[in-house]
Amino acid sequence: MLRKKTSVDSIDYEVAIIGAGVAGMTAAIYLKRAGINCCIIEKDYPGGQINLSTKVENYPGFVQSSGIELSEIIFSQLKKLDVKYINDEVIETKLKGKIKYIVFRNQIITCKKVIISTGRHSRRLDITNAKELVGKGISYCATCDGNLFSNQDVCVIGGGNSAFEEALYLSKICNKVYIVNRTNILRAEEIYLDRVREHSNIEIMYNSCVNELKTKDGVLNSIVLTNTIDKENIRELDVKCCFVSIGYEPNTNVFCEIKMDRNGYIFVDEKCMTNIEGVYAAGDVVKKKIFQLITAMNDGVICAYDCIEKLRINK
Repeated sequence: MLRKKTSVDSIDYEVAIIGAGVAGMTAAIYLKRAGINCCIIEKDYPGGQINLSTKVENYPGFVQSSGIELSEIIFSQLKKLDVKYINDEVIETKLKGKIKYIVFRNQIITCKKVIISTGRHSRRLDITNAKELVGKGISYCATCDGNLFSNQDVCVIGGGNSAFEEALYLSKICNKVYIVNRTNILRAEEIYLDRVREHSNIEIMYNSCVNELKTKDGVLNSIVLTNTIDKENIRELDVKCCFVSIGYEPNTNVFCEIKMDRNGYIFVDEKCMTNIEGVYAAGDVVKKKIFQLITAMNDGVICAYDCIEKLRINK
């Protein structure tokens, strides 16, 4: 039977941070340095989406780093500060009122304030049998699965920075890389475009979308492309894997009390507080225009400072 608490004096933590991406880890560093009793909760591994980046070149102070290296450096700061790390999945939250409840499968923890920094995940490909082919020719991570398709032809679906980063990584492993883009306009920054143009084994397919996934012996064998303008099938590509990079969806399904937009991004004020007093959001779950490492960290600092100020006033 799960234990329940009713007294403000019996809380487990002053602040609980849900999600150990860069926003959550930054908040934890600032809170712990201020003497706040806090914990950070993560169901997977520290760093979140940054771990999937092979190169980080726009973070001040680092000319170049891998995402994993950067997340490990930040996480080492948490360990040095002795921040309580809970490796578990949150299945329910009760956030209204002075005491906040965070529910796991086998326990409940309580706190005064919550910072939601659960990040985003890759949007799934909405094509017949795409779900069944995950791990059999559909992938959402080139750095995870690229080596499985060494010297073969593959494609990347998407036209943003992430898609181009994936294509550049795959170009060093695979024989041919197709970038499938829905329009004739690419969202990737010019620096990525320049790099792609330098690789003769990368080809961009404009005004195209994947209409059919053809299989052989239960795995992907080829894809059929459709022209997005006249809706005609234009080409069949003998690729053995589609690496999908078509945007993201926020990990906010468990926070039913929080006000969000129709896509699940959380609305916050200038202090990164949500519609519920004492509940904050930071990083890629927040409704905003710019999703970058530095803006996620900025959110974490803002949340932490407001928590520190309010907790000290109430002591």
